[in-house]
Amino acid sequence: MKKNITLIFCFFLFFASFSNAWSAVVQDTITVSLDGSADFISIQEAITACGAFPSNPKTIFIKKGIYKEKIIIDSFNSNISLIGESKDQTIISFNNYNGQPDIGTFTSYTLKILADNISLQNITIENTAGAVGQAVALHVEGDYFKASNCKFLGNQDTLYTAGENRRHYFNNCYIEGTTDYIFGSATAIFDNCTLYSKANSYITAANTSKNSKYGFVFLNCKLLSAPNVRKVYLGRPWREYANVIFSSCFMDSHINPEGWHNWGKPESEKTAYYAEFKNYGPGALTTKRVKWSHLLSVEQNSRLTFNVIFKVENQWNLSSATP
Repeated sequence: MKKNITLIFCFFLFFASFSNAWSAVVQDTITVSLDGSADFISIQEAITACGAFPSNPKTIFIKKGIYKEKIIIDSFNSNISLIGESKDQTIISFNNYNGQPDIGTFTSYTLKILADNISLQNITIENTAGAVGQAVALHVEGDYFKASNCKFLGNQDTLYTAGENRRHYFNNCYIEGTTDYIFGSATAIFDNCTLYSKANSYITAANTSKNSKYGFVFLNCKLLSAPNVRKVYLGRPWREYANVIFSSCFMDSHINPEGWHNWGKPESEKTAYYAEFKNYGPGALTTKRVKWSHLLSVEQNSRLTFNVIFKVENQWNLSSATP
């Protein structure tokens, strides 16, 4: 009898622990904390627990702390929102860089997102490798990506926003780096963001497809710099059809009067599309801009709406763009 009672008790203990683990998997909101008080202590484990192609959107709430993880959200981990407890104190950090064994630019990421419908809110993503070359903090290739009130910290190649006709929306974000710290082929809107240059170099290196009408569009952003920085270009063409627009942005004195650079490829001057509209501040004067750049008309600027920029075969509803 005692043996049977013991077996039954063990069964219930097993069932209870299994049920707790299962509830952490199936629930729509999962919590992560480094102190062990939540569902998981690892963000990657929480992403895995969301399952493949979840039928319901999943939210991962991340408590304050420095999470030293190299994270991938694979193509089948769609419909996930990562929400931090504090933009400045919820930090995902890693330190890979191009040149380490088996590490190149596109594998140096701290966080890599391949899935569609992923959003970030109130989180800092950083690559702490330092000024050692290409070292990506955030690498995004999925469609319908959105980031709100986030910080992306690094040096060269901080933010890689990639994929032909992939739509990425950054709202109220802070992005810092040295060279080409916003680069890639996606169609991306940067709305009310701060771009902080830490060295005399280039902000953007667009790789826009010939078939994409828009590349990087900066709306109502602030372009600031470290105190010793005096000569920063708005962009240079990674590939020949680079497409970048700055509209109604504040540009401090660190912006080079020429504005844009051809990367030593004069032929790109005929194909790249670099444009501005009513920017302001000491770095926004257009009288000395390179002759092959453009000034938008009022009518052209009026088309820079969410629905127009992001319109491809399937539309993206503006109401779903803010996490």
